[in-house]
Amino acid sequence: MRKDKLNKFRKLFETQRRSILFNDRIIREDFGVCSDDRYDELDQATTDIEQSMRMRLRNREMLYIKKIDEALKRVEEGTFGECEECGEDIELRRLEARPTATLCVSCKEEQERQEVLTASGREHKSLGDTFSRKFA
Repeated sequence: MRKDKLNKFRKLFETQRRSILFNDRIIREDFGVCSDDRYDELDQATTDIEQSMRMRLRNREMLYIKKIDEALKRVEEGTFGECEECGEDIELRRLEARPTATLCVSCKEEQERQEVLTASGREHKSLGDTFSRKFA
């Protein structure tokens, strides 16, 4: 991949990372539950639902930061844009649509077909391979 394109993706990842970390700080500040929010059972339930949604958002953002860090590492190593499976270049259109992609379209489609055919296709995607296998 050309150096100007790599720099474009590096800047994108760094901007996304800063944005997520800034949002994380705001979400943490909003996590505190004021005693005024707990008047009755309905208020308690609403507060619990809001906290659950914030926690899910935070967890998703932390997973995405991990993907960003891995992509930045690949940029530094010079392997960004290469398919981890077949070694071919990942199309620029795919990287623009999903910058943290590690597989070309063909290999991703094959991976998805295999997931449907195996028991691992029914595992929760955000748990990761090591966690899923450990508790399977």
